[in-house]
Amino acid sequence: MSKTQPTPVAGVHQIDSGTCELAPDPIAGGWLLTINGAHSSHIDPDDPLLLDFDYMRQMVAVIEQRYESSAALRVLHLGGAACSLPRYLAARYPNARQVAVEVDATLARLVREWFALPRSPLLRIRVGDAREVLESAHDASRDIIVRDAFSDAVTPDHLTTREFTGHVHRVLAPGGLYLANCGDDRTLRRARAEVATVADTFANVAIIADPSMLKGRRTGNVVIVGSDGPLDADPALVRRLLSDALPSSMVTGAQARTFGSRPILHDPAPAPAPTE
Repeated sequence: MSKTQPTPVAGVHQIDSGTCELAPDPIAGGWLLTINGAHSSHIDPDDPLLLDFDYMRQMVAVIEQRYESSAALRVLHLGGAACSLPRYLAARYPNARQVAVEVDATLARLVREWFALPRSPLLRIRVGDAREVLESAHDASRDIIVRDAFSDAVTPDHLTTREFTGHVHRVLAPGGLYLANCGDDRTLRRARAEVATVADTFANVAIIADPSMLKGRRTGNVVIVGSDGPLDADPALVRRLLSDALPSSMVTGAQARTFGSRPILHDPAPAPAPTE
């Protein structure tokens, strides 16, 4: 007897954090997942290597420049949604073991029901707060950590601080990669502060984005990369980024550090306890 294949169910669905909408994408094909009004994931059930979101293509360009396809990567994804990036890496790195942390238990269940995601131990979806899961992880236990978690279209504050980034550094193996997706507006305040925070923690920092985004001409995403290993603008990587559907540039070294403002040193204060 064959197992029932996952079936995407178009429409608006109630989840723990509000609502999500799953809709066919008439332009790129596949399915678009929107969470509380913000585009969250795109996934093509027939092609795990199709990444419609620009920042994800930028991230995998960095990963593939550093690691051979045979590498037994240990990857922690802080933010899961439809698991587009874990699915891509599972196809490109068949020996990888991945954990995707998703705070919304109902969303995690629906994604498993809708899409043919790799099963554990290839890909384990863990329900929980990304910070709490990170803090519980063992030292030097991951080769790559990806932060792609959002609430109301911005990264939660407790996933941006020096304390948080210090735990990322602790959990990464020597020379490992930290890749953070930072959504920002034209002021670039969040991106500059996050770049400074990563630069305050790692030996090397790099920034990847559409040049118009880095010049403050539009709202969008900035990929921030941290590592104690080299983060040079490898010519092959630069060519790949420039030849993308959305050409992007990579800023490294002193120029990347100069882009940063002041690090986010402390965790946000806890909410006051309710009074009787």
